[in-house]
Amino acid sequence: MVATGCSMDGARTVNTTGPDAIISANGTEPQNGLVTTNTAENGGGRVVDALFTGLYSYDADGKPSLANAESVDTTDNQNYTIHLKKDWKFTDGTPVKAENYVRAWNFGAATKNAQLQQSFFEPIDGYEAVAGEDSTADQMSGLKVIDDHTFTVRLTQPNIDFKLGLGFTPFKPLPDVFFTEGAKEFGEHPIGNGAYKMAGPDAWRHNVQINVVRNDDYKGPDKARNGGIDFVLYSSLDTAYTDLTSGNLDVTDTVPVSALNSYKKALGAHALTKPTASNQQIAIPYYLPHFSAGREGELRRAALSMAINRPEVTKVVFRGARTPSRDFTARSLPGWSDDIPGSDVLDYNPEKAKQLWQEANAIAPWSGSFQIAYNSDGDHQVWVDAVCNQIKNTLGIDSHGAPQPTFKQIRSAITSKTIKTAARTGWQGDYPSMLEFLAPIFVTGAGSNDSQYVSPEFDARLTAAQRARSDDESYRLTNVAQETLLKDLPNIPLWDYIGAGGTGPEVTAQLAWNGLPDYPSITKEAKE
Repeated sequence: MVATGCSMDGARTVNTTGPDAIISANGTEPQNGLVTTNTAENGGGRVVDALFTGLYSYDADGKPSLANAESVDTTDNQNYTIHLKKDWKFTDGTPVKAENYVRAWNFGAATKNAQLQQSFFEPIDGYEAVAGEDSTADQMSGLKVIDDHTFTVRLTQPNIDFKLGLGFTPFKPLPDVFFTEGAKEFGEHPIGNGAYKMAGPDAWRHNVQINVVRNDDYKGPDKARNGGIDFVLYSSLDTAYTDLTSGNLDVTDTVPVSALNSYKKALGAHALTKPTASNQQIAIPYYLPHFSAGREGELRRAALSMAINRPEVTKVVFRGARTPSRDFTARSLPGWSDDIPGSDVLDYNPEKAKQLWQEANAIAPWSGSFQIAYNSDGDHQVWVDAVCNQIKNTLGIDSHGAPQPTFKQIRSAITSKTIKTAARTGWQGDYPSMLEFLAPIFVTGAGSNDSQYVSPEFDARLTAAQRARSDDESYRLTNVAQETLLKDLPNIPLWDYIGAGGTGPEVTAQLAWNGLPDYPSITKEAKE
């Protein structure tokens, strides 16, 4: 299945229908090797989650069910006993044991391994010992292997969100070969325990395709109903959509801005749409001039937020396929609220924006331009240009986009702290929780804390939400924590996503709760 505009030398040309059909789907080049604990972006995440399964899996509506776990028991949300199912294997034939989970989690948590998902292990007792800046320790005291199929987890304090997240990527197991081969080599040729496995030694052709095939030995609840997925690594969403409409792509989970006004008519019954747990924001690193912690930075962040006319952009640019943000999470998540105190900073208020900007100028005169970096392979130019024009017209300053060619490049610049501008960022839910939209992004030192935000007040408030004894209490306290974010604005929330995608005429698919296709359920049947 050749993708127009991509170099596809050596690509598979399988185009069958029925239970062994190979499904072609859009993707992007992963930032890093395909390792569970070091994958923190969309391009790699969709492939890693196809290859690995954790203690739980999530269905298309986000509902968790036991997968590799036989049971996960706790009476206090702090101490857990986990029993594994005994018949699970990695695709190299080795059994999945308790040690494969404990070693993987310890590896992910240790600072010396520099894993992007490190912060997710912070609730576990002993994390501080392995996560210190100069630490050489490599085992958390809160993890203990009892036998081949049983291990225990002790947290430093109760955490209502921990159990729900045990199907998320960094909590998945790694096989023994990972620890002998090393992360770099393994990441090119990963071996998992999921619904799919790599199609062969050359299955990842960088910037071209990643091919996975069904794992027929898979024991989980989400067994693949197709023969495999060809993730076509596009540098343009317009190209992906053109391939879909011309019969060269089976599924896309994203419709380019240029087609949002016409895709439902063009695709008919094969258009996909669904409110999803995804959002878009602008991250403004605190190390940028004029935006450090303090009164000037606080005023400028609020002014920029109030200079953006979100309803206009979502209507004109996205044709209603986005909804203006009212917080830092997403409307489809349990506990979401549209009236958090301080959310008026997300309202379009040009007069107030000008006033705040001038107050900031009285502290330190503005110089330079306000730029928003974005990846050109993600179809962001139109909205970035629109937002920059609104900022320019409202505040009377120069503002423009700063394109970078690929998502991989912009993520690398952000995570290495070398980016010199604001940047588009966002979050696509990994499990259905508001806390999961906040902890990885805004907690001090978190792996996706793009703005380098530090707030003891926010950290303490989020900890209180995690320690809640009931869901309703946790929701309330999570939104209290968001009051701090609305005051500080480390990121500027823009809008939530309404998923827009499509399939080919022989393909049946659905978007999952997080906006990605539910890959195992995709089928392709020949028309009569």
